[in-house]
Amino acid sequence: MFHIHSLKRMALAAAGVLALACAYAQTPAPASGAKQKAVKDQGEFEIYNQAIKDAATPAKVIQDLDTWSQKYPDSDFKDDRLYMYLDAYSKLQPPQPQKVVDYGRQLLAKDLDAAFPGAAGKLQILNIYYQVAWNVATLPSPTPDQLALGEKAARQLLAAAPQYFVAANKPAPTSDADWTKAKEDIEKRARTALVAITLSPANQALAKNDCATAADLYTKALGEYPDNAAISYNLGRSFSCLAKADPNKAPELAPKAIYEFVRAAAVDPTLGGTVQDPKKITDYAATVYSSYHGSQEGLDQLQQQAKASPLPPAGFTIETASAVAARKQKEFAEKEPQLALWMGIKGQLADTNGQQYFEGQLKDADVAGQNGARALKGVLMEAKPACRSKELLVAIPEPGQTAKAPEIDLKLDAPLTGKPAAGQTIEWDGVPKAFTKEPFLLTMETEKAKISGLKLDPCGAAPVHHTATKKK
Repeated sequence: MFHIHSLKRMALAAAGVLALACAYAQTPAPASGAKQKAVKDQGEFEIYNQAIKDAATPAKVIQDLDTWSQKYPDSDFKDDRLYMYLDAYSKLQPPQPQKVVDYGRQLLAKDLDAAFPGAAGKLQILNIYYQVAWNVATLPSPTPDQLALGEKAARQLLAAAPQYFVAANKPAPTSDADWTKAKEDIEKRARTALVAITLSPANQALAKNDCATAADLYTKALGEYPDNAAISYNLGRSFSCLAKADPNKAPELAPKAIYEFVRAAAVDPTLGGTVQDPKKITDYAATVYSSYHGSQEGLDQLQQQAKASPLPPAGFTIETASAVAARKQKEFAEKEPQLALWMGIKGQLADTNGQQYFEGQLKDADVAGQNGARALKGVLMEAKPACRSKELLVAIPEPGQTAKAPEIDLKLDAPLTGKPAAGQTIEWDGVPKAFTKEPFLLTMETEKAKISGLKLDPCGAAPVHHTATKKK
């Protein structure tokens, strides 16, 4: 759904290049005792000066620097030129992070304090650290060496920022609040780059469907950055990938994947600001949970559990929809065994192969209860005839419903001795003998002795026939 690498690139590109005031129009003064840098001749001065004039157009600056490098490879300003290359490529559109990283590598191999002395030099050094870390993070497939370089630069930036952003270095027009915010912004971006660099091997592994490696790397990263929702989300993707690749392990892996999706949505559905519509992540987490579990029952509890811990506990699982259905069916059968039995019979009779099921399995079977209980229970709808009945029409309504039409026709072995009232609940054992689907009616034969709970009213005295006598 969402790939962390593409999201990361979007986030970094949107942030833009850090606005550091590193103008190279002024060359830092050499340290005391250091050799004074100087241009070779007027030609070098003019090229250097032209590069400064073209500062607003990075492509032109790069052309100027190329000319300078070709004509004056051993310039006293080689280090400044490398910095100007890095700065120009960092501003070029479209971005060329590989170039920034290449020039940054050359600079980081030097003694930066000696190459860029003074307060202005410290600002340039901060920018070098920042640009290297930031641009390594945007490389689509950085090498291990590049990742190591980016991590080193990010950590150096985090160490150097507090030392630079002190009151003594604050420009006069800058407020204390803005100065503090600038420091916090740089540190935040350094940490963002560091996370992206840490995750890059995992992202590459997942992109290659090396899901096992990706899962291991994301799990390790989550240990270092437990509150990072994007890591949780992509660890979920890795587990999901593994579950699809090996269905035998799906019962173990799918719940872990769902756990991480739910955690990402609970901790930060923007995934670190990389998702514009956080509802998509929240809805996705709820959907994968309900699809697996069969409903959103228990989702609230899982959200709280996942929010509290980056990884699920040992043995963690989520009931599948089929397991939930089986459990509820078992609970229902234990609570309402007679109704459960009938619903099972009725469901198979109503199926497209209902007649086949009746003829092959149900017909002439002894449907009897166990341990003294009757097999079925229903509501008497009608007795035929009304008095001394030999046939009872019964309905078995589902929970919460009322009896509407008879579904079972009970044929008795002998007439009843009274009149059964409609609406009463009876229980019975019997033997199925016939079935019609339209209208739905199962005919069963039973004995009066196998019916429980049947109440009879007297049929009433037979009418008296008076015989007329002749009057003598």
